[in-house]
Amino acid sequence: MAQQTPPAPPSMADGGKAMLAWLRTMRDEHPVHEDQYGVFHVYRHADVLAVTSDPAVFSSDLSRLRPDSSALSEEILSVIDPPLHRKLRSLVSQAFTLRTVADLEPRVTELAGQLLEKVEGDEFDLVGDFAYPLPVIVIAELLGVPTEDRGLFRSWSDRMLSMQVDDAVEMQFGDEAGEDYERLVKEPLKEMHAYLQRHVEDRRKTPGGDDLLSRLVTAEIAGEQLTDRQIVEFGALLLMAGHVSTSMLLGNTVLCLEENPGTAAALRADRSLIAGVIEEVLRMRPPITVAARVTTREVTVGGVTVPKDRMVMASLLSANHDERHVADPEVFDPQRSPNPQLAFGHGIHYCLGGPLARLEGRIALEMLLDRFEDIMITPGAPYDFHREGLFGARSLPLTVRRG
Repeated sequence: MAQQTPPAPPSMADGGKAMLAWLRTMRDEHPVHEDQYGVFHVYRHADVLAVTSDPAVFSSDLSRLRPDSSALSEEILSVIDPPLHRKLRSLVSQAFTLRTVADLEPRVTELAGQLLEKVEGDEFDLVGDFAYPLPVIVIAELLGVPTEDRGLFRSWSDRMLSMQVDDAVEMQFGDEAGEDYERLVKEPLKEMHAYLQRHVEDRRKTPGGDDLLSRLVTAEIAGEQLTDRQIVEFGALLLMAGHVSTSMLLGNTVLCLEENPGTAAALRADRSLIAGVIEEVLRMRPPITVAARVTTREVTVGGVTVPKDRMVMASLLSANHDERHVADPEVFDPQRSPNPQLAFGHGIHYCLGGPLARLEGRIALEMLLDRFEDIMITPGAPYDFHREGLFGARSLPLTVRRG
């Protein structure tokens, strides 16, 4: 009997409720599904873990599908494989350390306080007034680029985020690349790269600074150093992925607390729960919902044969809600232990910025709780969500009560 065609994925307009129901159906009935473009989508936790754990079979080098872009792939940490990945990550990690992140805590606290000081009255947009500017300023200062340029960063971000996973796949495998891809992805990337290249060249001319770009320029292991392009690509990755993840994490935290008032009350009484709240928010609503890989050989995933040189989209969101792995996955439980959620990926490409996002999320939540006696999403106020591929609000109007 022919396999039943799965239902089309719903939009994220309702905040993901329909998407989570659809993902459960896919896990139960179509755990590994090939779409019209020949892309294989993987939904169960065990299979997602397998795909993200084995770079020899599931390559992050997406240029395997577009050989004309292979030269670029050698410069981007997130899309290279061992052994080059090991060398590049080691060099980057020499400059971007856990100590570097921990040392940011006083400045993040100061910035969060300054942004909340600007909130007047009892209503504001969490994303526009707080959750977006906080991580952007932190990352700009970390890199050593002017924070007043954050309007530029937002313009690049807004254009690229309007190109979601479904659009990108269609352009990758459809009949035409389209003018949209040029306008929404290539042009802002080119502008961002040129901007960061100028700053890298300045660090080459005047070395010795303490910002991250300066440390990346001088990072060296066994006589090997990063190229300008590798530094630019990492800076762009940190600037984009770093602020997007934290911005959506903060919005998702408020959404989860709104839906779970008992947890919100417990959190106000006991701030030691914050770390568990952040981890559970990351499990329930991971900002980045998929990880893309390309098969290097024919392989079986979840009982389905996937040919060589096919894109595999592993659903981190679905894996985090897989009842085969997580008990009561739709219950928000900050004391869930262990909580090995996959919001920051898994394996060699586990997100380097994860500790920074956790730090910013913790401090921002502490500051919101300190500043306001009560926080609620403004009743009846419109707000919208990103489309598939991202899980978070574009805006989130709040009404607050001061102590």
